Amino acid sequence: MKISIITPSFNQVKFIERTIQSVLSQNYPDLEYIVMDGGSTDGTIEVLKKYSDRIIWKSESDAGQSNAINKGLKMATGDIVAYLNSDDTYEPEALKKVAEFFQNNPDKKWVYGKCKIIKENDQEIRKPITFYKNLLLKKYNYAKLLSENFISQPATFWKREIHSKIGFFDENEHYCMDYEFWLRIGKKYPAGVINAYLANFRYYATSKSGSVNKKQFQDELRLAKKFGADHLLSILVHEFNYYKIVFIYQILNIFK
Repeated sequence: MKISIITPSFNQVKFIERTIQSVLSQNYPDLEYIVMDGGSTDGTIEVLKKYSDRIIWKSESDAGQSNAINKGLKMATGDIVAYLNSDDTYEPEALKKVAEFFQNNPDKKWVYGKCKIIKENDQEIRKPITFYKNLLLKKYNYAKLLSENFISQPATFWKREIHSKIGFFDENEHYCMDYEFWLRIGKKYPAGVINAYLANFRYYATSKSGSVNKKQFQDELRLAKKFGADHLLSILVHEFNYYKIVFIYQILNIFK
């Protein structure tokens, strides 16, 4: 079962080699790894050249992260696909666990697992948030997904074939393109769950998520309302969760 991983990148020389190594060190026998760089000028290109014999990469201007992901997905030839941002990493044997899941559950179209939060030096942080999300992700439910985005993007994989039915990432979404995609997939196909850590999400002050928390959560609420017109209770719960999460992150940012 071939797996294609897409990494969108722009001026992430500080982290991208760790990301690349976390993918290649999986030693997965049928891996296609595609890096879509947006024209970096910080030394990223030199890093990509080091791995030219093991990865496919392009460096060209794009219309943002969603556009870069879509370009990579349209190049991909794997049975299973995913994207891993250029500052995140995979846990050892993550791809093996994903392949085994799909082999054992051929009816499933997508799957997610657990994800740790790490800081710039790879140290795990915000363990209470991870614990909370782990409680939510134990069993997939669409109404629950509408009430809160509990799925960690780096730990999510899907069959490439679904793009022919539901399309690609919405390039108008810049902070919550993953949540919008989960809502489209999840409405049609129930997700599978892997009860293991598959990835690490890097959180730091200048990261996209670290610098725009409130905007991200506002967009998630907007998307839940868009897809959940017939799930009023879930939307009301999401409204409550929005204020709860914004408050919690404000406190965490004070004591980080």
